[in-house]
Amino acid sequence: MKVLLLLFVSCLFAKAEVENGTESKYGQSTNVNFEDATTETSSSKIDNVTSTPSDLHPNCTCVPYYRCKDDQEEYEIDINGGNTCSNYLDRCCKNVDVATPKPDKKDVRCGKRNGMNILTQSSDNEAIFGEFPWMVALLQTVTVQNETSEMNEINHCGASLIHPQVVLTAAHCVYNKSESYKIRAGEWDTRTTDELFPHQDRKIKDTIVHPKFNSGSLLYDFALLILESPLEITSTVDVVCLPSQNMVSENLFCYATGWGREVFSAEVSNTAILKKIGLPIVDRDTCQTQLRKTRLGPYFKLHESFICAGGEVGKDTCTGDGGGPLVCPIPGEEDKFYQAGIVAWGINCGKDFPAAYADVVKVTNWIDEVMVSYKFDTSIYRY
Repeated sequence: MKVLLLLFVSCLFAKAEVENGTESKYGQSTNVNFEDATTETSSSKIDNVTSTPSDLHPNCTCVPYYRCKDDQEEYEIDINGGNTCSNYLDRCCKNVDVATPKPDKKDVRCGKRNGMNILTQSSDNEAIFGEFPWMVALLQTVTVQNETSEMNEINHCGASLIHPQVVLTAAHCVYNKSESYKIRAGEWDTRTTDELFPHQDRKIKDTIVHPKFNSGSLLYDFALLILESPLEITSTVDVVCLPSQNMVSENLFCYATGWGREVFSAEVSNTAILKKIGLPIVDRDTCQTQLRKTRLGPYFKLHESFICAGGEVGKDTCTGDGGGPLVCPIPGEEDKFYQAGIVAWGINCGKDFPAAYADVVKVTNWIDEVMVSYKFDTSIYRY
């Protein structure tokens, strides 16, 4: 496969903070519009001409990079305007492949991280296309009040795929919500549909919130979404592993992913490209001590349904990241991860305080029970 070298600019993100102690703002809808894509993955004609080449290159056609057959192993595309084509994922090509590649169907292999042979020269906070195939976006459909009253899909929360037909997210993202939602898997850059493989959308059939969830304190902030039909497992859509009941997530360096902000500001929009944040797990005593230095006060007690991660200035999850996964490496397994937490709440994200994540190991039995009730295979997320 040809290697695409993308030159990305640094993205601006924004932070969220906790109101009244433990109220999450991570689950609020954000103004990042998600482009829709057809589910068709092949074509008999050159129908993906998506931008126009500059006058300096009149003998080529701008097409998505993966449809170019020119003899060149590595090339650069610069979204700052250095690219010949107006779309940064396009390439000015003389020999165009008429067929858009189809994603290979694959067997489920939980927690396997990959990179899809796309290299980036950018901030470490930008994920590679297909790097975290279990990442899911929970989209809210809203009506834009203009002349046509068009419908837009905006990022509401993050989530993770634990079964082709089951998504794990935060309860605060879906509890008592009457809005219209759907999930999207295989997404990467929300501004375009020109990625190598198209994303997959599914409607939600059932929403199951953990019976102990407390909407005020966000205790047991877990929910399962049952999809109307299973997703197709491919290179960019796969499930994450879940922890064993005796798993202790300590002294690990983990990753949180999402399309949310980095600092809390109405003047800063969410990121379009999926971001990844490297975060160390923080032990309970240290986390509780740190959080007592905030507005939570000297008597704050961290509930057992949370774990903590982060605490480094400028590296944190934030508005729009709620419900997204915190994944940690499986000992002895190369590039294989299990989901340790779910983005729940934090204080002044991006500052030097750890954030709280719903502790997935506390609810593995509950997840198994729900799965069995739907006759779903629980071994699919075991490692």
